[in-house]
Amino acid sequence: MEYFFLGETELVIAFRFIGIEGMAVNSSGEAIAAFRKITEGFGDAADIPPSDQSEKVRFPSAGGCHILLITEEVAVWLGDLLIDWQLSGRYPLLVEIPGIAGKMIGRKTLVDTIREAIGIHV
Repeated sequence: MEYFFLGETELVIAFRFIGIEGMAVNSSGEAIAAFRKITEGFGDAADIPPSDQSEKVRFPSAGGCHILLITEEVAVWLGDLLIDWQLSGRYPLLVEIPGIAGKMIGRKTLVDTIREAIGIHV
């Protein structure tokens, strides 16, 4: 099963230590271009706006990425594109994690949403 990560530079480095490739994204445009490259195979890495990354990112092969890890900030940047992808039921599965600064205020975790849906309040 192949994983890929989109988020802050520090987290990209941390995930590389455990063998997960990733790409640092610093803007909405970079996040959208990288997301489309991973999920839909649009264009190639040259389509992604330039950033401070000095090395070429190894994107997963078409259909090769099964789990895409993204930070909450990247999820906000992706907006409706992210929601449409989640509703499609296709791979990769999307997993949101807090960014380097911690959990964003006002964002519910998956556990919070499930607890709310089934009526458990502790």
